[in-house]
Amino acid sequence: MHYHGSAMNSSVFVLAQAAPAAQSARTAMWDLFVQSFDIFTVVLIAGSVVGLTVVFLCLLEVREKAIAPTDVADRLRAAANLGDVKGLRDEASRSESMLARTVLAGVQHLGKPDSLRDAAELAAGEESARWFRKIDLLSTIGNLGPLVGLAGTVWGMILAFTSLGDSGGQAGPQDLSLGISKALFHTLLGLCLAIPCLAAYGIYKGVLDRYCTRAIVIASEVLERIQTTAPERAARDAARDTSQVTTPSTSTSTSTQAS
Repeated sequence: MHYHGSAMNSSVFVLAQAAPAAQSARTAMWDLFVQSFDIFTVVLIAGSVVGLTVVFLCLLEVREKAIAPTDVADRLRAAANLGDVKGLRDEASRSESMLARTVLAGVQHLGKPDSLRDAAELAAGEESARWFRKIDLLSTIGNLGPLVGLAGTVWGMILAFTSLGDSGGQAGPQDLSLGISKALFHTLLGLCLAIPCLAAYGIYKGVLDRYCTRAIVIASEVLERIQTTAPERAARDAARDTSQVTTPSTSTSTSTQAS
């Protein structure tokens, strides 16, 4: 019983010591941030704001319904299966998705397989590039963040050793370590900026690659189908029109002979 009481007292004592230590560490980090505030810190903070804004916009815009919506794909497939060129064109015109734009670009050249394929590939390439440009800034910020932080660190080291030289080498270890700490703080800020941006870039890149590939596959399927069904439907319509014209003519001729 005495042993458990001693262990509890020791735990309370350790926690009591840890709380002020944690508070002191947070205070020291804030003081270090304030002391190391310069143009490099401003650039890194601005990069963080821009990166956060891009992530938020991508969260709103990078969606399946904006690239390869399922309902649009179903309607386009239905029109292609019926050989309804006008209906397919109308359905594609009503949507701003990558899928619809690719199909619309291809169907304009229906009857010319090579031109259709080239137009669809060009539209798909332009749409893919347009979507990937939305996340390129995350990669740029993620790659430049550590470099800006390193530049700030080098600048801080220069100032620290210049101060040491000005004092005739009389600066104590505490003064020198403080200068180095302020210099290294820029590297920390650069890494804190780069890691989330590159992580978000990798996630969104995978999502965009999946959605864009799906849009291209569906568009190719729809355009291949309409090239087969459109001539068949045109032939059926022509045969029906011919039969409708022939039937009245035959009836008129029979009536004349009867008279």
